Amino acid sequence: MKVGEELPPLEIAVTRTLIVAGAVASRDYQDVHHDAELAQQKGSPDIFMNILTTNGLVGRYVTDHFGPSAVLRKVAIRLGAPNYPGDTMVLSGTITALDDAGTAEVTVVGANGLGRHVTGTVTVSVPEGSA
Repeated sequence: MKVGEELPPLEIAVTRTLIVAGAVASRDYQDVHHDAELAQQKGSPDIFMNILTTNGLVGRYVTDHFGPSAVLRKVAIRLGAPNYPGDTMVLSGTITALDDAGTAEVTVVGANGLGRHVTGTVTVSVPEGSA
């Protein structure tokens, strides 16, 4: 693990099931996350992913790379282009800081066909010998 190291990209198919299941699992019952007709009435071409699902996927991306003993300390993200059904989000990351205690800061970007869906940083602690 070193500053500048790039994490391998992760492709995530953005399906209706993923969008709806993520919204329900996070108790986000806003109609724009499960009802296409109501989403369209509100100006969106279709349902779209909520921030809590995106946050979970970003966390998964980082912990999948660093292993099961990794602990997320901070996830700070900002949404951009919506994730609509039928698209693919590609997550990529770079280690931007590392301390002697095994805590890393990872800059993460998730892009889809419309542009950047999510950008942010994740702080993760990795016990010695885990990464």
